[in-house]
Amino acid sequence: MSETTERLDSLGTVGWIGLGVMGKPMALNLLNAGCKLVVYSRSPGPVEELEAAGATSQSSPAAVAAEADVIVTMLPDSPDVRAVVAGEEGVLSGAREGALIVDMSTISPAVACELAEQAAGQGVGMLDAPVSGGDVGAQQGALSIMVGGAKLDFDRAAPLFEVLGKTVVHVGESGSGQVVKACNQIVVALTIEAVSEALVLGSKAGVAPETIIKVLSGGLASNKVMEMRGRNFLEHDFTPGFRVELHSKDLGIALEAGKEYGVALPVTALVEQMMHALELKGLGEQDHSSLLTLLEDWAQHRIGVSE
Repeated sequence: MSETTERLDSLGTVGWIGLGVMGKPMALNLLNAGCKLVVYSRSPGPVEELEAAGATSQSSPAAVAAEADVIVTMLPDSPDVRAVVAGEEGVLSGAREGALIVDMSTISPAVACELAEQAAGQGVGMLDAPVSGGDVGAQQGALSIMVGGAKLDFDRAAPLFEVLGKTVVHVGESGSGQVVKACNQIVVALTIEAVSEALVLGSKAGVAPETIIKVLSGGLASNKVMEMRGRNFLEHDFTPGFRVELHSKDLGIALEAGKEYGVALPVTALVEQMMHALELKGLGEQDHSSLLTLLEDWAQHRIGVSE
């Protein structure tokens, strides 16, 4: 038994709820590392795939929690997490005292705090541990994980985080992980918008987009967006790694946090509206790098196409 497997074994049985673009590869990484996993998802296909890889499944979040010592949730939004954790047949209706919930979704900091308090009232620990790195980071086990909650709970969940991510930081008390994730989503969204502007300007002026990315990647303008989404921009391949509608939701969370803490976020508000414009065009399920197409429409120019 490897050291990683031994550390995972110390967690007991891990429950996993949510097997989407991010959740499924993350759960598979845990299975491949030797984790004992019980899963639940509303979609049968991913559940069957996880079962074929060695997981067991259950019929509800409560049933997962009844079997598990640590329960991970990876869901789209605050209402989903609230329903799965605290709703009828939710995790808290099945969790044993001493269990630990690790929510790796991106949700409102206020909801994260509310659910952590409710869990504590039942003798259950809870961490908010949102991630950054997209589908590629999830597949490669190279996510950045920002964790809010009690330090003892963070230390307990460490073997799990070590498999799923490369940068794992305990950032503070409950809700802090979601605050840092909001900060992350601001930077990513504004960088996508900036790269899109640069590509459209350069291309319409006659410079090849791949040349622009190559040059910018070698200087101060270098960024992870060009590294991980450069091909998407150049090939206009907007197969979702992280959907526009989810990033739009995340920017909404950031703007609400700005109001709560008295911080003006003017450019975040602008890019949130640009994401919303894509949703109104029916493009909410495309990858967030498709923000490029909005700039192209405004400039009446598709990058890489000679005028």
